[in-house]
Amino acid sequence: MATRTDAPTRREQILKEAARLFAERGFHGVGVDEIGAAVGISGPGLYRHFAGKDAMLAELLVGISGQLLTGAKRRLAEADGGGPDEILDSLIEGHIDFALDDRPLITLHDRELDRLRDSDRKLVRQLQRQYVELWVDVVRKVYPALTEPTARSAVHSVFGLLNSTPHLGRPGSLPGRGATSELLHRMARGAFAAAGE
Repeated sequence: MATRTDAPTRREQILKEAARLFAERGFHGVGVDEIGAAVGISGPGLYRHFAGKDAMLAELLVGISGQLLTGAKRRLAEADGGGPDEILDSLIEGHIDFALDDRPLITLHDRELDRLRDSDRKLVRQLQRQYVELWVDVVRKVYPALTEPTARSAVHSVFGLLNSTPHLGRPGSLPGRGATSELLHRMARGAFAAAGE
């Protein structure tokens, strides 16, 4: 979620613990008292920060979708004349950082997206479509022979690969972060190259 270096706010602490607990035991398997205990406040104290568990779930899933899109746009802006290959590598690195740092959110998205209110679910889908289209544009610049539908399929396939990190084992059981990141990067580029053949 937050990638800044200053201390997380109470609200961010609550969201982080809620994501972890929801991913471990499911949205309905966790009560507000448990989330509060995980951050050192009473369950009812959470209501000073959120209207309830539904609001936490919405902020987590809408928030991460928005952060991914904003981060990708920032990487494009920072490319400053870099070539498409360099931009694609930067996008892949950004998504790998998300996949390694926010594994509970991937699980949460897979399991609980349908629990969001329609308006929140539509917003998540809208943000995700924009994120995908940004990638499709870059992938087609790197592999100009790709049709738009093939590029889109390749992007979704790479997301599936990168978002499989919750199934790779516990964080401590993986090779070092650098080695895991490098492996995922090579696999992502290999998938795009295979689609472009």
